[in-house]
Amino acid sequence: MNGNTPELLDVKLVSPGWINKYLLTYRLPDGSTVEYESMSRKGLAEYRSRLEGNAAGCGGRPENADAVCIVPVLPDDSLLLIREFRYPVNAWVVAFPAGLMEPGETLRECVDRELVEETGYRVRKDFDGDPLIRLPQSGFSSVGMSDENVSVVIAYVEHAGEATPQGAELIETFALQRNDVGRFLDENTDLIGTRAQLLLEAVRRTNVLKKRLALQDNPITSADFA
Repeated sequence: MNGNTPELLDVKLVSPGWINKYLLTYRLPDGSTVEYESMSRKGLAEYRSRLEGNAAGCGGRPENADAVCIVPVLPDDSLLLIREFRYPVNAWVVAFPAGLMEPGETLRECVDRELVEETGYRVRKDFDGDPLIRLPQSGFSSVGMSDENVSVVIAYVEHAGEATPQGAELIETFALQRNDVGRFLDENTDLIGTRAQLLLEAVRRTNVLKKRLALQDNPITSADFA
């Protein structure tokens, strides 16, 4: 352990619920103590075990993600996104489909279930190769307040029927051509999720790079303006 790493002294459950609120007590390198508020969907024993495992170096690449974020690619190579009403911000938010992993569920099962529920699409059955591309390492949503980690999956999808959102879920879907991503990011006035923002920005920059490479291979000359 790094000598400058705070030591976890105690984990106290402050408020139980669908999302649990915890109070963490740490000893800092100078010997003083500090309390820090956090949230987790995990129960006390599981949360404490995960925190201790992280400190021991066992949490660098979690094998089991808490949730998935799906980047759906339609048959015409456009991207499928959603606008979902998110109650904590009281507004519609642009995002990729996402959801919690259920106990005993495989990644493929979770991706298919969430896609059908939120969008009416499913993983393609006629795809030549594996229709799922999982990023090598799951990432954390908001480490300043929560331990939720999310596996991002690129999924080649096809239409399956009507969406079946649950309960109070309010979701709209829309497709975005890759060449329109830059314009969308510049003109969008809805709130946007960080993962969607970063992934779409990566698509925009890839588009720009392709254009620059094309110009390099086929430079514009005076004949183009004749």
